[in-house]
Amino acid sequence: MKNAIVKGLAVIGVSAFAFGFAGVANAQSLMERAESGEPIRIGFANEVPFAYPGDDGSPKGFVNVMTIAILEQMGYDNIEPVQTEWGGLIPGLNANRFDIVTGGMNILASRCENIAFSEPIATIGDGFIVAPGNPKNIGDYASLVENDAIMVTGSGYSNIEAAMAAGVDEADIMQVPGPTEILAAVRAGRADAGAGTYFTMKQLADSSGGAVEASDPSAMPEDSFNWAGIGFRESDRDFLDKFNVALADYIGSQDMLAAVAEYGYGEGSLPGDQTTEWVCANR
Repeated sequence: MKNAIVKGLAVIGVSAFAFGFAGVANAQSLMERAESGEPIRIGFANEVPFAYPGDDGSPKGFVNVMTIAILEQMGYDNIEPVQTEWGGLIPGLNANRFDIVTGGMNILASRCENIAFSEPIATIGDGFIVAPGNPKNIGDYASLVENDAIMVTGSGYSNIEAAMAAGVDEADIMQVPGPTEILAAVRAGRADAGAGTYFTMKQLADSSGGAVEASDPSAMPEDSFNWAGIGFRESDRDFLDKFNVALADYIGSQDMLAAVAEYGYGEGSLPGDQTTEWVCANR
C-alpha cells in the first residue's frame, strides 16, 4: 500500500488536471467512491507531528497514521494523500479536492458550521514559542495583552480566535502559512510569541537549536484546551458514521498507542469522554 500512497501524492494547485479530477469526483459520494475501489483522498498540511509528508512523500504524523489504520479496518486501503496549506483544508474538502481532512484540526463551533467532524481523536493544548528566557513572561493569551506582545500564528489556526477572545487586538496578531514561518518570525524578533498547539510548538523549540523555547503549557487556562477530530463533508455523514464505529474500537488500543508513540502521542493525549456534539457546542 505504501507505494500506492506515495504514487498518489498531489499538491493542490499544481496543475489544472487536479482541479479537473475534483470536478469528476463531485458526482459520487465518498461511500460510493470507496465502495467502487476509487482512492480515498486524505488532505493535510505540513503540520508536524499531526500530519505531514515524509521525505518520500508518504503521509506521516499521528493523525494520518490513525486515519489510515481506521480506514484499513473498514476495508479500504486505496489511499491518496493530498497536501495543501492549512488555510486550504476546509475549502478544499468542500470543493471535493479531497475526501477527509487529516490535518489535526481542532473541533470548533465555527468549523462545525462548515464541515462534519469525527468523534474526538486527541486532547490538544495550546502553547507558545518565545525567545530564550521568555523575556516578556508570556504564559497565556492574557499575558500577550499585559505585555504589549505581538503574536504570530498560522492562517486559520484556532489560536486566532483564542487570542482575540482574551483581548488581543487583531492588529497584534501576525498570520503566516504555517510552523516554519512561525518559527522564523520569532527567531527574527518580528513577533514576541509564536502560537499553535503545544505538540507543534514543542517540536519547533526542540528543533531550533536553542533559538527559541516552549512556554510552560500548565500556564494555559483550562478553557484553552481543545479536542481534535478528523474532518468530512456534511454530505458524507453515512461514511462518517461507519468511520466513527471503527474509531471507537481503535482509539486507546495498544495497537494505536504503539503506532503513534513516535509522534509524542501518549495516553495523556487521549480525548477522554467528550463527544463531538459537546465540543461543537462549547468550543
